[in-house]
Amino acid sequence: MNLVHRKLCASNQWARKVADTLPGWLEGLDLGDDVLEIGPGVGATTRILVELVPKLTSIEIDEASVRGLRAELGQRVDIVHGDGTAMPFPDGRFSAVVCFTMLHHVPSARLQEKLFVEARRVLRPAGVFRAMDSQPSLWFRLLHIGDTMVVLDPATLPERLTSAGFVSAQLYTERQARLRG
Repeated sequence: MNLVHRKLCASNQWARKVADTLPGWLEGLDLGDDVLEIGPGVGATTRILVELVPKLTSIEIDEASVRGLRAELGQRVDIVHGDGTAMPFPDGRFSAVVCFTMLHHVPSARLQEKLFVEARRVLRPAGVFRAMDSQPSLWFRLLHIGDTMVVLDPATLPERLTSAGFVSAQLYTERQARLRG
């Protein structure tokens, strides 16, 4: 992330927005007993999730973010330094896999698809995958100047998720694309 984007994601304003909206993003879902969060960044979503689920593991690719998360939440969350496209977890371990506002930071559609395949692999057979990501706007584009921004195309997501091994995919679009696999 560029410096402006990183500062925004670490701000109290963003943390409050996440605290107000994350429960709605998860509404109606039973995440089960062992949840994986992919790409927590600085942890705004992680701080909320840890209060909602019995066991939480987060995998983050950015080493500085991992250090910060471990210092703050390491007693309550298993923070793993790793890549969501090649996860070090056994098949079928998690009851749910979630990722919020991070898929556009995956540097290509091909790598996004690898992440979907990995998410399906580490899910239990009846597991839930819930993802939410932003759609383009002027503000979103300005925030990502000099930053990775591979926006998900809502029209192709159900097919991409089915190709990754999900049995059914539901897409909800508002200003963001929310995926349910």
